[in-house]
Amino acid sequence: MAAAQQNTDVHPVSPEQRNETRWGERIIEAVIRIGGISSIGIIALIFLFLLREGAPAFLDIPLRQLFGARWYPIEERFGMLPLLAGSLIVTAGAVAIAIPLGLTTAIYLGEIASPSLREILKPIIEVLAGIPSIVLGFLGWIALAPLIQNLGAPTGLTAFTGSLILAYMSLPTIISIAEDALYAVPKEYRDGALAIGATQWQTIWRVVLPAARPGLVIAVMLGIGRAIGETMAVMMVTGNAANIPSFQTGLFFAPVRTMTATIAAEMGEVAQGSLHYSTLFAIGIVLFVISFAINSLAGRLVGVEGVRRTRGGKL
Repeated sequence: MAAAQQNTDVHPVSPEQRNETRWGERIIEAVIRIGGISSIGIIALIFLFLLREGAPAFLDIPLRQLFGARWYPIEERFGMLPLLAGSLIVTAGAVAIAIPLGLTTAIYLGEIASPSLREILKPIIEVLAGIPSIVLGFLGWIALAPLIQNLGAPTGLTAFTGSLILAYMSLPTIISIAEDALYAVPKEYRDGALAIGATQWQTIWRVVLPAARPGLVIAVMLGIGRAIGETMAVMMVTGNAANIPSFQTGLFFAPVRTMTATIAAEMGEVAQGSLHYSTLFAIGIVLFVISFAINSLAGRLVGVEGVRRTRGGKL
């Protein structure tokens, strides 16, 4: 009886132990706060540096010319429109390929594949993300471009070739994050749907996917950001022609040039402080704004979904 009483006694916490716990929590909170503020500060410094170096382009070049249809720096023609069009076309093609394929693969891994098969396929997909982009660009140039040319394109180095490479590079990101989002859906949701007579596909479509929607949105947006920010692989397989493709010449089967490829190809050839130099940084500002807009859109979509759930709205 005494032993049982002794085991049930609760040892009081001394004031010294309370103080140590509080100091430990304060230190952890301070480290987290410093890390978050540092990340924001670094991003702000990067944008200020881009703004300092690229502001002369916006001040010295009329906006009509800066966003004109001709990029020819030798004649001081710095029209960004062909570069914007090239980035948009290549990214749109990559997104159209990567999103359906990535989401369906994530659904298969998360909901259909057996646990043993999932343990094999998931690491393989994640390893694919570690392949250097220069290697993928070289493979696209050597192996993929001739196949595209054999399909009837005038050259194998086209926007479609770049879209295929970018889609391949975006897939590991989309699949991994989307599969994690599906895995985070509580098992009770699936059990409840199956218990009321829903089939596996009805459970996936009407229960699991709506519940994982915020994570799926983030996966898609990160995949788009991965496609927009790629440089070396795109520069090797898109032909680097600063032209605006038309539907008559073939929108996806014509050579294009992206904004990132332009910065990488020309930054080492310009004099610091020149108008060409400032224009390349102006392109970086435009890329920064586009990336910020994509991330803001993703955050807004996730936020709207969270508010809808909090208010008991329909998924």
